Amino acid sequence: MLPSDANPLGNVFGGMILKYVDLLAGLVAKRHAGHANIVTASMDSMTFLKPVYIGNALILKARINYARRSSMEVEVKIEAEDLNKSQKVHTGTAYVTLVALDERGKPTEVPKLTLRNEEEQRRFQEGEERMNARLKSRKK
Repeated sequence: MLPSDANPLGNVFGGMILKYVDLLAGLVAKRHAGHANIVTASMDSMTFLKPVYIGNALILKARINYARRSSMEVEVKIEAEDLNKSQKVHTGTAYVTLVALDERGKPTEVPKLTLRNEEEQRRFQEGEERMNARLKSRKK
């Protein structure tokens, strides 16, 4: 991370990190959905656990946990690496909901996820529960 990404004390702006989270989530969703346009619908539970500093490498790891008709939940784990000390620290996790749109801007179907093991099945179930909670909250 560069000085332009941070405040005068060297802490990287949360908004800068969110920009990269949103970008990576969109790329992962696009790879899954293929031809569709991908837009962000919501971002849940972004908690900054530890600061990221100027000079740290920002490491983002993303995966799709859940997909339904046109929406996908992408989990993004955020780490900061102090390159001088070769130390990584987990700084946060975000859940991003993205929607696939066709050329007219209407929701379009995405492929179903292939769940290969118990962990993927568990993440899918948890993602479905979060998605149902989001939909319920939105109706209020």
